[in-house]
Formats: sequence, structure tokens, C-alpha cells
Amino acid sequence: MADNGQDTKSARRQGDRKLIMRLASYAKPYWKYFLIALLFTIILSGFNLARPYLIKTAIDDNIVAADKGIIEANEARQGIKILGIIFLVLVIGEFMLGYVQTYLLQSTGKKIIMTLRNEAFSCVQRLPVAYFDKNPVGRIVTTVMNDTEALNEMYTEILVGFFENVFIMIGILVIMFKMNVRLTIISLAMLPIIAFVTILFRKKSREIFGEIRSRLGRLNAFLSENLSGMKVIQSFNMQEEKYNEFEEINTKYYSARQRQIKLFGILRPLMDVVRSLILSILLWYGGLNIISGKLEFGTLFAFINYINQFFTPIMHFTEGYNILQSAIVSGNRLFALMDYEPEPEPSDDEREELEEVRGGIEFKNVWFAYEEDKWVLKDVSFKISPGESVAFVGATGAGKTSIINLICGFYENQKGEILLDGVNIKHIEKATLRKNIGMVLQDVFLFSGDIETNIRLFDKTITTEEIIKAAKYANADCFIDQLPGGYKNPVTEKGSTLSMGQRQLLSFARALVIDPKILVMDEATSNIDTETEGLIQEALIKLMEGRTTIAIAHRLSTIQNVDKIIVIHDGKIEEMGSHDELLGKKGLYYNLYMLQYKNIEETLQKNLA
Repeated sequence: MADNGQDTKSARRQGDRKLIMRLASYAKPYWKYFLIALLFTIILSGFNLARPYLIKTAIDDNIVAADKGIIEANEARQGIKILGIIFLVLVIGEFMLGYVQTYLLQSTGKKIIMTLRNEAFSCVQRLPVAYFDKNPVGRIVTTVMNDTEALNEMYTEILVGFFENVFIMIGILVIMFKMNVRLTIISLAMLPIIAFVTILFRKKSREIFGEIRSRLGRLNAFLSENLSGMKVIQSFNMQEEKYNEFEEINTKYYSARQRQIKLFGILRPLMDVVRSLILSILLWYGGLNIISGKLEFGTLFAFINYINQFFTPIMHFTEGYNILQSAIVSGNRLFALMDYEPEPEPSDDEREELEEVRGGIEFKNVWFAYEEDKWVLKDVSFKISPGESVAFVGATGAGKTSIINLICGFYENQKGEILLDGVNIKHIEKATLRKNIGMVLQDVFLFSGDIETNIRLFDKTITTEEIIKAAKYANADCFIDQLPGGYKNPVTEKGSTLSMGQRQLLSFARALVIDPKILVMDEATSNIDTETEGLIQEALIKLMEGRTTIAIAHRLSTIQNVDKIIVIHDGKIEEMGSHDELLGKKGLYYNLYMLQYKNIEETLQKNLA
């Protein structure tokens, strides 16, 4: 057990070293700025070390010497004047160099963080859809925003600050030993206590920082989910329940932060106590030696100043370790996101180019599961000819949406083959595959921006004329022309100021403007007013012309004119044929259709009554 624990610690330390080296690699392009900052640090350290020595010289070699008659009063005044000018120059120089150093470090640190955020967001966009199924949006936001920001202090404080503290501590020890060896040894007597406290702090701080980051991710995930679902929360009067949930999560985050505060609350006073003990010993021992004439007052004064300065780097080391632990926790989370396996792409040997996509799709004995061995699709086989329209029907959970997800390459099947014009889609680049697929889903997502941007979807190769043409063809111009800004009219987040029907018409225009060979639709006429539904149905007919069309049908009355209907039940194909053929079989499709028809009839009778 002890060996396992030792191996775990060794592996963790090795992992930490690799992580720190990887984080440091992002600073490599800016090495010149860090080198300049380091040079300024050496000079600033020298300035800091010189000031107490100047005061010591002024006291012992001028004031005390003049009082004892060793030198003339005028000579002492002249010496103090020169030392005062040097002291003032050091203070002014420290201010100017300190400003430049701070500016260099902070601006360089922000550039590195910007690079990290750009890379992280780029990686997020390449993640498979399955990743977002398992990880809350709030947690991803925390990683991209908060964790990268937590790394900023490592670049601005640790990289150069470490050398600054080392220079100061070495410089102080050298000067102290030069001035008085015995006083220096007495001053260092408490170092074992400091070392013990630092080691104890290091162990505890790592645990606490890991918990803080975890709690923060949970908090952000909860906020993201509940802000998105605020309409449901208010509709079902869930405010109190959700508040209680938030309070519980927030309290756990607060408790983790409190433990961090307590740890620091113990550490800093403890360091102050140790420093006070050293100073009291110095005053006692030094005072006796001054009285007996064995020590000069200026030397004792300088020692007291240097001891105070000596503890500052120690505190910086402790706080720096704190920052480093935070950076390690944040870096682990960030690189875990960035190193996550992206969407699978074909290798150079596997990749096949499609010169012209015709839109033929074939499933050959396809098996698929979101989780291992929990099969959603079981040995599914069917063929869709180019330009053919096909609808998938079945109960909720039958596997209809999974078929669409596989065709679009959002997931990969575990068994069997999915072919596009005879080519396995696993051998086609995702960009090429999706470029030829137009998605019209029931839940239309609109980005903040304007109407034109939401139709173009940031593709600068699409002209305004093409956007207007697609909008007219999709009947979206009927409402766009009535908007105050027309195609430049602002669109709020998720298109909340537009009706469901208007958003759907925009999705049609969005699909039309790229002129896809394959059209994938999730029927979207539910809960839409009759007038808008008429426009949508008319647009659908135009949209389907000359394209392979695949639709998930919820209302069977809308798919009677498709070429083929495929009935899915429990992950398997139960029936296949045209509307009339399937009704004639009086099987599952017939039962589904009659059930919906009966419900419609009952609704009409109630309305007429």
C-alpha cells in the first residue's frame, strides 16, 4: 500500500512537471519580453538590497562616527547628502523600472491567455457531439473562461517572480553574512519551522484548489442550465425548488472557499509570529552587543530591515505555490478539454473524395449505441436513391433521430456501413459531408446578429443577392420585408423576438442558400398558426425539389406524398413502403395512422359541438 501511494505521488509529480512545461511552452514566443522583465528584476532586487545598507552606512559611518569624533561634522553631512541622493535615485529608478516590468509581464500574460482561449475554443468546435451530451455547457464555459484566467497569474507572477525572490534571498544572506556572521546564524535559526509550515501548507492547498475548481464548474453548469430553462421554471412555479438547489451548490462552493481562507488565515499570522520571534531575539542579542560596544547600531538596524525583507520572498514563495497549484488544477482541466479526441476524420489512406454528390444513401446492417452494448439501432438496412424522399416514423425512442445523427456524421456506428453514393461516410471528411447536407430541424437555433448573418451563417462566399433569393424561395421574405431593418434587422439570442414560424422559415432559407444535395428535416409545423403553416408547407415542397429528402415525421398526415416511408420500432425496421402500401398491410403504420386520425376526428367533433 505504501509503495502504491509513493508511486501515485511520483506519477502525480511527474504529471505536474509535464503540465508546467506545457504551460511554459506558451510563453516561449514571448521569451524576449520575459528576459527583459528578468533583467529589470535583477536590477530592482539590487535596488531593494541597497537601501538598508545605505541607511546602515549613514548611521554607522557618518552619524555615529561624527558623534564619536571619528570624522568631522561637515564630512558626515556631506556623506549623508550623497547617500540621500543615491537613495532618492534608487527610489525613482525602482518606480520607473517597476512600471515597465509590470506592464511587460501583464500585457504578455494577457497575450498568452488570449492564445490559450483561442485554442481552447477551436478545440471545443472540433469536439464530437457525444462530448456535449456528457458535459454541461456551464462546465465547458468555466474551463474556457475561468480556468484560462486562473493561469494568468502563473505567467505574470511565477515565471519572473521566482527568480526575483531567489535573487533577493541570496542577496540578503550574502550581505548579512558579510556584516555579521553570528547575527546571521541566529536569524536563520527559525528556518526549520518555516520549512515545516510551508510543506504542510502545500499539501492542504492542492486539495482545496481542486475542490474549488470542481465546485465552481458545478455552479456554472447549474446556472447555464437553469437560465436556459427559465421559462419552464416560471411556468411550473419551480422557483423555490431551484433556489434551494442553487443555495446547496453555492454553499458547497462557499465552504470550499472558506477552507482556503482559513488556511491562509493560519499561514500568514504564523509566519508573522516566526518573524517576530526572530526580531525579538535580534533585538535582545543585538542590544546587548551594542551596549557592550561589540556591535554598531546601524548594523542591527540593517539586520532588522533585511529580516523583514527576507520574509517577503518566503511569503511570495508560499503564495506562488498557491498560484501554481491553482494553475495546475486549471491547466489539467483545460488540457483535458483540449486533448479530448476530436471528431474522427479519415486517415490519408482511407480518405475518399466525392467529385459530385448525387445524394444516394444506404445503410448496410448498421448497429449503433450511445452507450456500450445498449443498442439503439439493431441491424438496420435500407437504401435511398438520389432525389428520393423518405420519411422515418415510429414511437419516441425508436431510433429515428439516431439515423439522422449517423447520416450527418455526428456519431459513428459501431457495426455495419453507411454509404453516400457508394462511399463509406467514415472515409469522407466531415466538412465535405455536411457541406452537402441541409438541416431543417424543429428547434431552430438563431445566433445573435442580424437576419442576413443567420441565413449566411458566417460564410462570406455567400452574397447578399443569394441570401435574398433563398429567402424569397423559402417564403421568408414575407416577414423579413416587414421588419424595420429588413435583412439587417437585429436578432436577439436564440431569436426570441421572432415567432416559431418565422424562425422556421429562416431555417429553410439557411438550408436553401447552400444548395445541398441532401435535405434532412425534423417536421416543424407543430404549434404553428395556420397561415404560417401554409407558407412552410409551400416552402417545403420547393425545398424538396431535386434533392434527396430525409424527414422525421411526427404527424403522419404530412408525409403521405413522400416516395418511401420507413417504420422504425425498437431500433429495427418494422415496415417499409409508400403511404398506400403500408395502409394496405394494416400493420404498425396502419395502427399509428388510425390512432392519429381518430384523435383528429375527436378534436374536430369537440370543436364543432
